[in-house]
Amino acid sequence: MKTQNSSTQPAELETPDSRQQDIEFLHEIGTRIATAHELHAVLERIVNFVSSILQCDSCFVYVLEQDRLVLRASKNPHTDVVDQLGISVGQGITGWVAEHLKPAAIPAKALRDPRFKLVHSLPEDLFEAFLSVPILCRGKLVGVINVQHRKPYHHTAEEVRLLSMIGFLVGAEIERARLESENIELSAQLETRKLVDRAKSILQNDLHIKEEEAYLALQQESRQRRKSMREIAEAVVLSDELRRKRQPS
Repeated sequence: MKTQNSSTQPAELETPDSRQQDIEFLHEIGTRIATAHELHAVLERIVNFVSSILQCDSCFVYVLEQDRLVLRASKNPHTDVVDQLGISVGQGITGWVAEHLKPAAIPAKALRDPRFKLVHSLPEDLFEAFLSVPILCRGKLVGVINVQHRKPYHHTAEEVRLLSMIGFLVGAEIERARLESENIELSAQLETRKLVDRAKSILQNDLHIKEEEAYLALQQESRQRRKSMREIAEAVVLSDELRRKRQPS
């Protein structure tokens, strides 16, 4: 895809070569996203693809979860804030884009923009140029992609259109991966609950205690051993199964 030197220049007529480039671009991004299944893998591929296309210094992907935008992927490593940092819709430039479903392109001094809100845990917020576009699925907000440059940078109309198109293309896949991740998490929570209930029942029968006391015993063991309730419950259940196998039939 060709990038214009100025957003004020007239659009070039589409040629067979440019159409072929568009087809190759669509095929490439479709292939990259389709080969990833888990949410973070999908988002990582999006970040890598956007970074390689726009040659940016920073790329963030926020995913809408309930009424907050949660930072789920970053070009630069941010293990302390990825999956932790949340922004309300309407908060800062990112929140403004989410609220209005429109791109925001700031070529320089982004932190002086009246919509800007500093996040101290993100040093990229001190970068000069800022481009943000919504990620949509069937017209509904799924998330936001942010691209930043350390130095002033004029994002052409073609680059804004390109990033917006990526936002349209990946919206459905992000939504699918997010829902799939939520289902996996809910299944894991249900399985943990079943294990804890089974472990409580075992303790109640063995120690002749009430259900609440059995739960508190599991909880205390979890804290003392610094292991999850699921791990403690699994140990109790396994111990009970082994004991039963040793008993004479």
